[in-house]
Amino acid sequence: MAVAATPLHKQMSKRARRDMWTFFAFTGPTFILLAVFIFWPIFYSFYLSLFKWNMVSPRKTFLGLQNYKDMFSDDVFRLVVKNTLIMAFFTVVVKMAISLYLATQLNKKIRGSNFYRAIIFSPTFTANVAIAMVWAWIFEPTYGLMRSFLRPLGLPMIDWLKSTSHSLPAVIIVLIWSGIGYDMVLFLAALKNVPLEIYEAAIVDGASPFHVFWKITFPLISPTTFFLTITGFINVLKAFDIARIMTEGGPLNSSNVYVHYLYQNAFQWFRAGYASALALVLFLFIMIITLIQNRLSKSWVHY
Repeated sequence: MAVAATPLHKQMSKRARRDMWTFFAFTGPTFILLAVFIFWPIFYSFYLSLFKWNMVSPRKTFLGLQNYKDMFSDDVFRLVVKNTLIMAFFTVVVKMAISLYLATQLNKKIRGSNFYRAIIFSPTFTANVAIAMVWAWIFEPTYGLMRSFLRPLGLPMIDWLKSTSHSLPAVIIVLIWSGIGYDMVLFLAALKNVPLEIYEAAIVDGASPFHVFWKITFPLISPTTFFLTITGFINVLKAFDIARIMTEGGPLNSSNVYVHYLYQNAFQWFRAGYASALALVLFLFIMIITLIQNRLSKSWVHY
């Protein structure tokens, strides 16, 4: 029996080896790219965070965890984290609320709905650099477009981008405006997949529009809401270009956000070790927030 089983064993081994090499052939390039562009930068960033290095000198001074100690005792770091969390909360919440409202309106049969969708979605494929430059001109107090609207109303024109109390709201407004179209399109796609029979049954039972939305529409589009919450929060935490062009983090760091502060440390002040520590903390923070959101989603997301 053992002799008879040997050819089959060898044949299965050859097939298994062939399948293994086929697997490696298809997945190997992906793993190589992940290793080179994702995993290696993470490990190297942690390595650099243990040193003091100006990116010019070949010599690195070992500091251990001193960069992390300096980070959490840095007043500017705490202000930047506060600004980033405020920006993330208001941007995600307000943007999604406006997007959902627009999606519910455009989901109705109205004239010109395709035109409205195109107009609202247009900022999504516009470069952030162009968006930031246009909005910087809009907020300009001397000849900006906003001045033309506020002056006839007798309202004072604020120098938004140079005010410590208005520079961060200005950046938030631009982030909301530029992201509404993307969220709206995804909400609209989710609304299209809600069966009309459910709405008809609810109306027959006498449900009010509010109850229809809260008990039917929102639970059925909750997977899309969950997706936009996670991706929106991550994207805002990584926001850089709009804040850089509009305010450069000023005045007095009032609109400075996390990635911009990381950029300043790395490429303006040449503190590569400290910047690497900032990058690693941001990575861990995003991972923790995503895990928390995934855990909390079990109570309100319905697939």
